Amino acid sequence: MSLERGTVHPLIETVINLTAGAAGGVACVLSGQPFDTVKVKMQTFPTMYRGFVDCSLRTYRQDGLHGLYQGTMPALLANVAENAVLFACYGFCQQLTRRLFGLESVSKLSDLQNATAGSIASVFSSLVLCPTELVKCRMQALHEMKVAGKTSLAYRVSAWSIVRDIMKTDGPQGLFQGLTSTWLREVPGYFFFFGGYEISRTFFTKPGMSKDELDAALLVVSGGIGGAFFWLAVYPIDSVKSRIQVLSMSGKQAGFLVSFINILRTEGVTALYCGLTPTVVRAFPSNGALFLAYELTRRALSDKVAAI
Repeated sequence: MSLERGTVHPLIETVINLTAGAAGGVACVLSGQPFDTVKVKMQTFPTMYRGFVDCSLRTYRQDGLHGLYQGTMPALLANVAENAVLFACYGFCQQLTRRLFGLESVSKLSDLQNATAGSIASVFSSLVLCPTELVKCRMQALHEMKVAGKTSLAYRVSAWSIVRDIMKTDGPQGLFQGLTSTWLREVPGYFFFFGGYEISRTFFTKPGMSKDELDAALLVVSGGIGGAFFWLAVYPIDSVKSRIQVLSMSGKQAGFLVSFINILRTEGVTALYCGLTPTVVRAFPSNGALFLAYELTRRALSDKVAAI
């Protein structure tokens, strides 16, 4: 039987959540990277493709399977770092929320209280996510930037060469382009993410059972629902963020509000939802895999600690 959250030393619990979150990040990327690549391409250049299938096929014909997995290494770094910090902070924020409401244990938190803890945790995870996601987005949209004449970089570049280019052009602060947009997406997004996940787990839990006893299939479904809730809630914000991070390759890019208004005026509301289909399709397998890997890793590590 796994230890209940909050019954081990806080430092050990943080390490468990950190490790489990990192495992979840790896599972998320490996299961959903092609969909994410298509999403970024369609968000950044909405008039270049007719839809999800067209973008996928043209990317495959242009660069093969490698093209669909472009940016995988920075994506792995982004997701491992983000989810490790996110879930470590999530555990801490759950404890903080528990104390604020005077509850005996984390298991007594309501689904909305868990959602609030996740939202607060995203403030910290965004700081490690933004630089790595910036590099990932630029690698994914490199072909389109080349076609549009907005960059002189070669088609095939490494993550490190993009980092060097950013540092040379904008300095260390350049790695945090789109941070405001990232916070605007992550803070409300993770409220829906953890809220959708916890509500789903509550729905699937039978009377007399604990949510920690759900089987793998129900964990995957709950994670997929949480991921879908996240993207449906904040997708327009993510579209603006992708534009800012990718198009800043060709020069100084306007801030979030100016970019948002400019897209609405010149391209309409539909441009903010371009690429939504592959994103929602990806949400189920990738976030299902994320939470499955997280929960199974956390339970396994908790069992080992209990056996010591």
